[in-house]
Amino acid sequence: MSKVIIFGNSVFAEVIYFLLTHDSPYEVAAFTVDSQYILKDKLFGIPVVPFENVESIFSPSEYKMIVALSFQRVNRLREEKYFIAKDKGYHLISYISSKATTFSDLAVGDNCIILENSIVGPFAKIGNDIFVGSGTIIGHHSVLKDHCFISPGSILLGGVTVEEYCLIGANATVKEEVNVARECVVGSGVSLTKNTLEKGVYVNPPPELLAKRSDELRTWLTWPLRAR
Repeated sequence: MSKVIIFGNSVFAEVIYFLLTHDSPYEVAAFTVDSQYILKDKLFGIPVVPFENVESIFSPSEYKMIVALSFQRVNRLREEKYFIAKDKGYHLISYISSKATTFSDLAVGDNCIILENSIVGPFAKIGNDIFVGSGTIIGHHSVLKDHCFISPGSILLGGVTVEEYCLIGANATVKEEVNVARECVVGSGVSLTKNTLEKGVYVNPPPELLAKRSDELRTWLTWPLRAR
């Protein structure tokens, strides 16, 4: 069984630890973070070591690594640690849930995470350092370029291209053949039907707060009984 080190000690990293432990051929040997962020020396009974000298404790010739960070600084923090880990000599693994639906032609780069109930269609290509959340649909012939974060429940229809550093919010939908330009942020629930502008931020209007309270709507929300 190959041994892997997780970069991170947040709840996100804890989830990745659980998934690797219960649904992968890897054994998690340690966590690593920058020394200033070490809160305790063990997590789940295994050591948390400084990233600054992790290679002197766990040799890259014997251990692999995965950078378990989310979308901080619009994916730039994860990218930064990704390249430092590679410079240290670590091979970065990818994790694809056994409960995800993929096809034999799927091309996936390193340091990718594809969670349960996701569907990745035929001819899709997934670059390096990409997170795909639970229940996401990546349509056929779609391309995800490096350092992107695709939140749970997103739907990318066929032939979509997502350029580098994009963040797609939960339950967003991208119409077929649309190009999401580099460094875009797409908010939760947004429906994209046209190509975006580089570094664009796309959000839906916030929900409206009505003047009435919920207990004032009890009569209005009464569902009529259907005759049987």
